[in-house]
Amino acid sequence: MKLKDFFYELPPELIAQEPLKDRQLSRLMVLDRKTGKIEHRIFKDIVDYIGTGDCLVLNDTRVIPARLYGRREDTGGKIEFVLIKKIEGDLWEVILKPGKRAKKGTRFVFGNGELKAEIVDIVEEGNRIARFEYEGVFEQILDKVGIIPLPPYITRELDDTERYQTVYSRQKGSAAAPTAGLHFTRELLEKLASNGVEIAYLTLHVGLGTFRPVKVENITEHKMHSEYYVIGQDACDKINKARENGKRVIAVGTTSCRVLETVSDENGYVAPQEGWTDIFIYPGYKFKAVDALITNFHLPESTLIMLVSAFAGHDNVMNAYKTAVENKYRFFSFGDAMFIK
Repeated sequence: MKLKDFFYELPPELIAQEPLKDRQLSRLMVLDRKTGKIEHRIFKDIVDYIGTGDCLVLNDTRVIPARLYGRREDTGGKIEFVLIKKIEGDLWEVILKPGKRAKKGTRFVFGNGELKAEIVDIVEEGNRIARFEYEGVFEQILDKVGIIPLPPYITRELDDTERYQTVYSRQKGSAAAPTAGLHFTRELLEKLASNGVEIAYLTLHVGLGTFRPVKVENITEHKMHSEYYVIGQDACDKINKARENGKRVIAVGTTSCRVLETVSDENGYVAPQEGWTDIFIYPGYKFKAVDALITNFHLPESTLIMLVSAFAGHDNVMNAYKTAVENKYRFFSFGDAMFIK
């Protein structure tokens, strides 16, 4: 398929700039992927669509304060770092702005000198590998000198950065939130659990590659950035139990979906593991592990709308997006949700 097959017109005013005060009151479009039928509900109504024994799979990653403002150690010139992914130890892949002159050996200082960095390598698309220097605990220093990096299409600062975290976020490491999960409240999760829904957690640390545009007309030539994931025994047991009992495995977000499809065998069973995934899912892909999907409304021509189109059918999805625009749904990270059954 071609890139233009995933384009749709989106009025800028439909891009949600801030979250609703009550997470569970976002709108919910319910799409039947077999018939293409659409229903309009409120997100808290999700309890009507998930039954006893179904397994809801959530990504418990937590966004770190990955944006750093600092200066060059030699010239004092201003610099912006965004941490993309941890390589090992104190080595991170980073995006620099401006970064063209940051050669190997260039050093930077952040905050009041609590954190320093040296460029040790230059990788694809001009990203750098930086080695950080500090005294103490890196995460604590990052909390002090860094800020949460909101997506580029959100132009307002958040009053409460916890609204860009899911209520179940635990594992620090993401540069972006798994936004489908932002609609859940603790009370809603408790209600699902009391209804007999199994809730399983895995981790995928989302990189800013999730916002990286597809620049090739033939989408199969697009290269995904790799992201680190972990899925443990408890989650696998719940997922496999649902599979054995003929119940559904419901992925919350494209991140959970990508992990499940990465680790699953041909019959939809999963085993505990960790590693890096660069799986790229687009129409023609045969899903093994995911039976239903909760997701937000994604950017035109993005890898995320391609994944959703692979799951629900291209024509169904493009019609759903057209319907969402006509009905003035809110789009992207702080926008409304879709349940594809």
